[in-house]
Amino acid sequence: MEKSRVLVVGGTGYIGRRIVNASLASDHPTYILQRPEIGLDIDKLQILLSFKKQGAHLVEGSFSDHKSLVEAVKLVDVVISAISGVHFRSHQILLQLKLVKAMKEAGNVNVSWFFMVACSILE
Repeated sequence: MEKSRVLVVGGTGYIGRRIVNASLASDHPTYILQRPEIGLDIDKLQILLSFKKQGAHLVEGSFSDHKSLVEAVKLVDVVISAISGVHFRSHQILLQLKLVKAMKEAGNVNVSWFFMVACSILE
């Protein structure tokens, strides 16, 4: 049986890294949305390069570029959003909705699962 292709959004975060590792360990073709917003964050770039060496596919995309989200979603069967509420607390739900809109627009009947996982500490 062919393994599901998995897209992880937020793959460099605390939870996202663990999801990517589990997906790769289970031999799923694993895609990670590489957002330009990470800029020159050396730690995140090193994490992405490490995942790439392990076989993950890096897909460029941004929440400010709807077309790039649609193209990323077209590649996969499962979308897992692990974006953090730390940096986008007030916008986290809006970002999730952008991702769902991209999934709808992609018209990809193969996307059978959407998971949203996050953990934030309220102050």
